[in-house]
Amino acid sequence: MSRIPETEMTPDGPAYEGRLLDRADEPVVDQGAPFDIRTLVSRRGILGLVVLGAGTATLAACAPAASSATPTKTATATASASPTATASATPTAGASSVAAALPAGEIPDETAGPYPGDGSNGADVLEQSGIIRSDLRSSLDGGATASGTPMTLNLTIFDDANGDTPMTGAAVYVWHCDTEGNYSMYSSGIENETYLRGVQIVGDDGVVSFTSIFPGCYDGRWPHIHFEVYPSADSITDASNAIATSQVALPKDTCDVVYADTSLYPSSASNLSRVSLDSDNVFGDDGGVLQLATTSGDNASGWTVSLGVRVDTTTTPTAGAAPGGAPGGR
Repeated sequence: MSRIPETEMTPDGPAYEGRLLDRADEPVVDQGAPFDIRTLVSRRGILGLVVLGAGTATLAACAPAASSATPTKTATATASASPTATASATPTAGASSVAAALPAGEIPDETAGPYPGDGSNGADVLEQSGIIRSDLRSSLDGGATASGTPMTLNLTIFDDANGDTPMTGAAVYVWHCDTEGNYSMYSSGIENETYLRGVQIVGDDGVVSFTSIFPGCYDGRWPHIHFEVYPSADSITDASNAIATSQVALPKDTCDVVYADTSLYPSSASNLSRVSLDSDNVFGDDGGVLQLATTSGDNASGWTVSLGVRVDTTTTPTAGAAPGGAPGGR
């Protein structure tokens, strides 16, 4: 069982690690995303000083539509995890080895669809404690866990306006459907779940990495992953701050292998057979040339999905949430 972080009483009220609580009557784990972000940023600063000191010592001595289908029946309750325990603003260790190559152009703006969960159409996961995390498989409050073929998603974010350098410090919000094409927070039966959604902070190498499951294919859309890029962790609580909104297209050959397991993906193979990248309402403009990910792995050990994302902050974003449910917007 996770230990509840202890507060200290100061003349100005209760505090944790020297920071006054935003909600004085609530425990540390229920302070909300802004407080979590300040705690994470403070801890990263301390960690940086420790690493710097170690380095100096070393040198002295000599890196869907919503459907009527119910959520996956194998979803199980997980142990309650406090937001401070699950939140992580530190890139995955060794992330520099998975950095993608610089793409040929700026990532296309795409609709966030009707299920963004970013507050633009009501539901808002970005205000919740623990949303900054790398493992997206379980709900934030320790509810259900989404089952499916394991997937690691690596996005490398390049700052086009500053010489295509890594966009260090930017926040990337990722969300996608489960194996049956359902979206947490919206689809029938899982409106109160928040799995398959999360935020990571771009590290010095430009990479954000997420642990999740391979998304299913629902009728009318090519298999995909949604994401939004924000200028900083502090800006994620307002969807209008997003500087890029787009989607990752998943390669057909990998989808064919994953969807062959009909016990996990009961209708994905048949849905995929009725759509192509060229006919898809989102990727059809150019066949998803700048959004088609590279993959490696297998069903047993899991798949790694990688994409380089070039963001031009000098252009005005044109995408956003679509309040309706048109197939092309999901």
